[in-house]
Amino acid sequence: HEGEIEQHFKKSPPCVYVGFDPTADSLHCGSLMPLLTLARFQKAGCRIIAVAGGGTALIGDPTGKTDLRKMLTPEQIQINIDGIKKQLTSFLDFSDPQKGILVDNNSWLSKLDYIDFIRDIGANFSVNRMLTAECFKQRLEKGLSFLEFNYMILQAYDFFHLNKEYGCTVQAGGDDQWSNILAGVDLIRRKSANASFGVTIPLLVTSSGKKMGKTEDGAVWIDADKTTPYDFFQYWRNTEDQMVEPCLRYFTFLPLDEIKELASKEGAAINTSKERLAFEVTKIVHGETAAKQALEGAKSMFSTGSAQKSGSVPVLNLARSQLDQLGLVDFMVQNKICKSKSEARRFIEQGGVKVASIKITDIGYILAASLFESSDECLVSRGKKHHYRVVLSD
Repeated sequence: HEGEIEQHFKKSPPCVYVGFDPTADSLHCGSLMPLLTLARFQKAGCRIIAVAGGGTALIGDPTGKTDLRKMLTPEQIQINIDGIKKQLTSFLDFSDPQKGILVDNNSWLSKLDYIDFIRDIGANFSVNRMLTAECFKQRLEKGLSFLEFNYMILQAYDFFHLNKEYGCTVQAGGDDQWSNILAGVDLIRRKSANASFGVTIPLLVTSSGKKMGKTEDGAVWIDADKTTPYDFFQYWRNTEDQMVEPCLRYFTFLPLDEIKELASKEGAAINTSKERLAFEVTKIVHGETAAKQALEGAKSMFSTGSAQKSGSVPVLNLARSQLDQLGLVDFMVQNKICKSKSEARRFIEQGGVKVASIKITDIGYILAASLFESSDECLVSRGKKHHYRVVLSD
């Protein structure tokens, strides 16, 4: 209802909501798009509602999954919600309920009576129509549990509840949530005839078809303990040329004229635009100080091959007593440079690890005292993008 929603926004800024799935204790880059979209709506004067899906997480969204999601315990879900709520408050203003509120859908879903729910709400859903949704179609061959089949109905009910309780008329979400959002719009119009609209956000993918926000190490997290500000900066610094403009539009608040100018650069000049993109996104997520440190670290790394002592590259401590004893494989696993010993061995054997700018291919390599003869620190690199200052400690 494109014309209707345009008129709806012209009347007065409406109430908009976005749901966040607490499958982990931190949001990641994939969550950043809807999160910043919600922030834009709030900056434009809309009242916003951020929904932590504690209730729907007990079921698990089948969208985009070829198999049943791993079931989380209520205790784990609560830990995840606590982490996500803390992050949401750093992006959105919840100081005034008229500006925005943060809620957990478990607060209303857990109170539903099953018989009353399927009579009052379930009767409004056509199974035939639900099965045409992409999120269900791709699962029919491998098997779709009745548990997951309820997800769409519960998300639709969330929109119905928020419309009834708070006058929320717009739900925003990723393109993959289209069917779920439409289900909520349809339920509201059937049950109350109230205004309700859906807005979807593109799912950005690289030229290889990989979702943005995914790397060889997994998700790029917003939590600095999971993905350091330096690594976060480096992820955006390595954005593909053709993705610079859309990323500047979606993930920064720069003026459109400036974005157009940055995106128009070609050849080696586009790298300055990538640095600006990385700086702006890191500033939004981790603050200006961390963004400046990451920028300085990146420049020093690629201009001199040294981390220098700026503090911008992640620092790992190594006890002097471990010199000539601790193997590189164990060191990499202990400091989470690699997830496992087998992964560390693979990187070393493939020539992807350097110590003090020297390529190491021996999986039995021991961190030697000779590395620190001229300085109490040295650089350990895994691949071209991950660098660590190893500093001796007593």
